[in-house]
Amino acid sequence: MGIRSQLHPRSDGKKIYLPPACHTLSRKEKISFCQCLRRVKVPQGYSSNIKSLVQLKDLKLVGLKSHDCHVLMQQLLLVAIRDILPNKVRLAITCLCFFFNAIYSKVVDPVKLDELENEAAIILCQLEMYFPPAFFDIMLH
Repeated sequence: MGIRSQLHPRSDGKKIYLPPACHTLSRKEKISFCQCLRRVKVPQGYSSNIKSLVQLKDLKLVGLKSHDCHVLMQQLLLVAIRDILPNKVRLAITCLCFFFNAIYSKVVDPVKLDELENEAAIILCQLEMYFPPAFFDIMLH
């Protein structure tokens, strides 16, 4: 069918391997992402101490509460991925962060709701181009 031909199995003569997807981070990129989140400073009371939630040894975020996830999606993710991901993937994630920022605001203009609804469909289509279908299954999350 020719869908995502860049992800088809490749052979080097002896072994067959699967190339990494565009959203897959290398170890160096994961270290850069975690170090960026570790260095970020936020005002007291804005969110948890993000520095304490980043584990550089395992390259993971551990112990995030729901408000921390909101802050990460609205503000911090934009900064952390700015030099890591390819432009198209970064643009899709950035649009998603802007969308969340708009709907989480205290005051939402009713006129903008129709625009946000249309934008949500476009963002979802962009994300479906780069992330696997299992990413969108609510049962996993």
